[in-house]
Amino acid sequence: MQTEKIIVVGGGAAGFFGAIAAANVNPYAQVTLLEASRKPLAKVLISGGGRCNVTNACFEPALLVQNYPRGGKALRGAFTRFQAKDTIAWFKKHGVKLKTEADGRMFPVTDSSQTIADCLLDTARTMGVNIRIGTPVVSVKPTDSKFAVVLKSGEILECSRLLLATGSNPIGYKIAQDLGHKIEPPVPSLFTFNVPEPNLRKLAGVSVNTVNLRLSVSDKTKLEQMGPLLITHWGMSGPGVLKLSAWGARILHDSNYQATLQVNWLPDLNQEQLRQQLLTVKHESGKRAIALHRGVNLPHRLWQYLLERAEIAPDTRWAEVSKKTLNRLIQELSQGEYLIQGKGVFKDEFVTCGGVNLRQVNFKTMESRVIPGIYFAGEILNIDGITGGFNFQSAWTTGYLAGLAMGE
Repeated sequence: MQTEKIIVVGGGAAGFFGAIAAANVNPYAQVTLLEASRKPLAKVLISGGGRCNVTNACFEPALLVQNYPRGGKALRGAFTRFQAKDTIAWFKKHGVKLKTEADGRMFPVTDSSQTIADCLLDTARTMGVNIRIGTPVVSVKPTDSKFAVVLKSGEILECSRLLLATGSNPIGYKIAQDLGHKIEPPVPSLFTFNVPEPNLRKLAGVSVNTVNLRLSVSDKTKLEQMGPLLITHWGMSGPGVLKLSAWGARILHDSNYQATLQVNWLPDLNQEQLRQQLLTVKHESGKRAIALHRGVNLPHRLWQYLLERAEIAPDTRWAEVSKKTLNRLIQELSQGEYLIQGKGVFKDEFVTCGGVNLRQVNFKTMESRVIPGIYFAGEILNIDGITGGFNFQSAWTTGYLAGLAMGE
């Protein structure tokens, strides 16, 4: 009996998960994993600030898919076969216990991404996966016996099944394209907003638990998200901004990252409730200076900055606030407008949208509909999730399903 030769290109989360699944389901297969760099699982190691946000405690596929600006529809069926619960069980079986934080993000109890990387490396080795690091692939050519994988060194490896799990590496896109796949142009997703307003930037480090954000790129395009916001020395960040950047990735790219952001700093109050709250403060604390007595639940420095934007002198007493002035303040608190001019990066966890067109992939097996024997997993696909462990979950799911299909 001829040994089945399986090659996995890419030593990230999806590649390792695929290689392990293939070796597990078919112990007789010869599984080789090729990683271009000298450091496999690099993204796993830096993710979550070095803690690795493995997945999210969202266990309903219908709800889970709502966290993917691109790819949610395709993942719906895939998540019924392998979802967050299965990820937790898989890592537990391999000696890694996960914990859930208040916002649903899940991390190893060790709070170290090294735990996840070691688990994947050790499991792959135990399963007999041949891991070759520092081994860049330059092209893939279909042959009579299936595929010839050409390495940068000139060496040629043959296989009957091939998994491309190259992340957002341009080489992976080129290989997929050369094999006849359509590539949706990759553009950044999950990024922060540059807001060139010096007095805002002076508040770097100030955060607000929940704000409502509305993004206007043109008269037609308006996007909305809720979530925590962090002011930085270049503008705005935090989960609310990152979510908005993911959903607006394409339109923001097309507008050269020029847009208007409307911030409601107090989304729990409608304008009338906010007005009544401020009028109560005015009535009860008329003699007090407005800058020192806030009357709303916002950080002190932020409150002073918003007064300045509403053109209210800090030594103004509450009793002196006219109806017109109060309207300006309410406008600033509930519909303040900020110009976005450019984007920053989100730590080292850059995510791209774009990649292999999803219609060309069978999501039951992750096999190409263009060339049988070619499989895809992870970020090479036109799938991206918001922050919170969702990008890793799509990597585990697609990697697992591809590995299973290749092994069988």
